[in-house]
Amino acid sequence: MKRSRVRFPLWARCDHVFPAIGTTAGACMTSAPASVDEIRFRGEPAVRVASGELSATFLPDLGLTGVSLSVGGREHLALPGGLPALRAGHTLGIPLLAPWANRLASRRYRAAGVDVDLSGLALGTDTNGLPIHGFLVGRPGWRLGRCWTRGRDAKFRADIDVDEPAFPFTHRIEVAVTARDRALTIETTIVPTASRAVPVAFGWHPYLRLPGSPRRHWKLQLPASTHVELDGHGIPTGAEDAAPAEAEPIGARTFDDLYRLARGHDLSLVGEGAAITMHAGPGYRFAQVWVPPRRSFAALEPMTSATNSLIDGTAPLVEPGDAYTATFSLRIEEDA
Repeated sequence: MKRSRVRFPLWARCDHVFPAIGTTAGACMTSAPASVDEIRFRGEPAVRVASGELSATFLPDLGLTGVSLSVGGREHLALPGGLPALRAGHTLGIPLLAPWANRLASRRYRAAGVDVDLSGLALGTDTNGLPIHGFLVGRPGWRLGRCWTRGRDAKFRADIDVDEPAFPFTHRIEVAVTARDRALTIETTIVPTASRAVPVAFGWHPYLRLPGSPRRHWKLQLPASTHVELDGHGIPTGAEDAAPAEAEPIGARTFDDLYRLARGHDLSLVGEGAAITMHAGPGYRFAQVWVPPRRSFAALEPMTSATNSLIDGTAPLVEPGDAYTATFSLRIEEDA
């Protein structure tokens, strides 16, 4: 199935051209109670979608990273290190982790019949020196496509071409972002653009917070799933155990745990009068839960495949002429 569409430069669309970046926001399209606007966020060009009291802001020039998710002005994203950290390739807000999420056990892998050597390539690494989170965090090159509103929906599309020595599987990533009422939905599609199949190993890494409620009082709600055992470097050992559903206070606990999900499962943070739920929809078979010590956020991360799947051979493949789409949402609920 071949697909093509017209490309639009950043801040342009088929029937509207954004005004020049200035001190005031320019409306891409507004249809109350939903809107899509061009704004600046801490000096960076940004696109904001809003529906009712919910608004979300993304930075196309910095990895299409989500940097704000608010309801009634109450912010639900954490930005550790701010934009300087994002420019340096560190994660915050809602970053896309691609072409792979989490760690690789070494700098060599074989996928789709291709041997890849990462030696000498400039890649982000974890504290053990392992390549982590691909190479698109904070990266420019995203093209903003169509944006529109319909009823309570506010939506935009963006895409980027990927063809790098670290991942020699030429493809396009297409992202559609929708705000509707109290939910933000992100749909991500991998489209091969050459004759080679593309391994699918991406994910997203929402840094979530519940304003007005200290983290020790938050409750973590997890569905019944399969807990994937990780070694001291965060790499799956091959052992798995059934994990019952839980709804317990975080307290002083920390997490850096991987779960194999059944279809359509929800993971939530529940605080005093508010909750935020990550719904892992079609295409996301795993989720990482990261609750680091002494930080005022927690991450509920949808992943298309397990950590290290490029090396252990478990990453699904999308063939030329086909596409792979995965969808997740973040829903915010507050007591009246």
